[in-house]
Amino acid sequence: MNALHQFVIWIDGYLWGPPMLILLFGTHLFLTFRLKFIQRYIGLAIKISVSKDTDGDGDVSQFGALTTALAATIGTGNIVGVATAVALGGPGAVLWCWLTGVFGIATKYAEALLSVKYRVKTSDGTMLGGPMYALENGLNAKWLAVLFCIFTAIAAFGIGNMVQANSISTMVQDSFNISPVITGIIMAVLTGVVIIGGVKSIAGVCEKLVPFMAIFYVIGCLIILIMNAQYVGAAIGLIFSSAFTTTAAGGGFVGATVMIAARYGIARGLFSNESGLGSAPIVAAAAQTKNPVRQALVSATGTFWDTVVVCAMTGIVLVTSIVKNPEVVGGLTGGALTKAAFAQIPVVGPIVLTVGLITFVFSTILGWSYYGERAAEYLLGKKVILPYRVLWVIAVFVGSITSLAFVWDLADAMNALMAIPNLVSLLLLSGVIVEETKKYLWEGDINAASTDKIKTISN
Repeated sequence: MNALHQFVIWIDGYLWGPPMLILLFGTHLFLTFRLKFIQRYIGLAIKISVSKDTDGDGDVSQFGALTTALAATIGTGNIVGVATAVALGGPGAVLWCWLTGVFGIATKYAEALLSVKYRVKTSDGTMLGGPMYALENGLNAKWLAVLFCIFTAIAAFGIGNMVQANSISTMVQDSFNISPVITGIIMAVLTGVVIIGGVKSIAGVCEKLVPFMAIFYVIGCLIILIMNAQYVGAAIGLIFSSAFTTTAAGGGFVGATVMIAARYGIARGLFSNESGLGSAPIVAAAAQTKNPVRQALVSATGTFWDTVVVCAMTGIVLVTSIVKNPEVVGGLTGGALTKAAFAQIPVVGPIVLTVGLITFVFSTILGWSYYGERAAEYLLGKKVILPYRVLWVIAVFVGSITSLAFVWDLADAMNALMAIPNLVSLLLLSGVIVEETKKYLWEGDINAASTDKIKTISN
């Protein structure tokens, strides 16, 4: 087993090495320029995201689809992941993480557009979509669609379930001395109650939970930034200068080259916003929308909120805290670094962090349950849905009480393998993405109904 684990770690290092980072970030840049900097429409996108296309086809509102995607995306990567990037890549990693989010908006837009354009409807009226349908119906590459779904179904149990459950139970035990068994039972029951109702139930919970958890966490960050106000300017200057020059060791930071800062910043940004992985488009396809471009714009706001706002705030909080107390905070990594930063808020600081992490992680479990379920349904049909949900709930409990280093590393590998067929569809169908954007956004009416006929399949 140890040998297998070491092999998976080796595969991870290869899959998430420079070639993958260059491919993903390169796709972000390519689509940004091909779509004439689609990021300039972020204001319009936010406006559309809080409206409803009640006359559009779909199972949930646009906002419901967005919050479900955000639920799966906003997680430990926004808190612990950013801290890891800062600890290993220096303060410059924060800027690279932020840039990944800025350019990743174009990729999130593109994959959601394809997901809605090539979605299908089952005989009972349920909408299905995602990279697998873009690959099958857009590129006639069903074999790639099958591979994507296999990788997604496996990755979901790791990155979206067991390791998330384990992080909650471990934190609750450390903070409140509550047994992981009790935490696991509570989480499994809550998860089961929500996911048994399918995407409408998941979206309904996420519509309420995601805004609360994001605002709650951001307020905590703002309080720390106010407390560290005199260090904010110096911290931002350090972040920018360190992103493009070698950072000398000292001042609470490890020494980091430009490549190291870029590597950890880009990697953490990609893990955080999932742009290019092909996960969020699966729920985008369920949205009630008049045309593919409207939902694509809504989905793009997910990367904006996740990385451009939340991750950036976390990064500035961490860097100001290190600049302020290098002898206390400097040298810490991961969760310990974030915990030390939030401990600056008397009494309630650790509570804000704990509640933030619990809600972030629980929402990730809900969002990824839908991704994995849809991937399994594509492979095995509707009959797999109920057994999958039962297995998902069991995995939440198992993850709560088990150490999961192997599962985490395996899930990392599956995430990378998910991205490859998705990126193939984005690059080869980029012409379709441009044409749809021209049709509804650049030259047409963003409120126009789609002329595409939705294919009905037997389930």
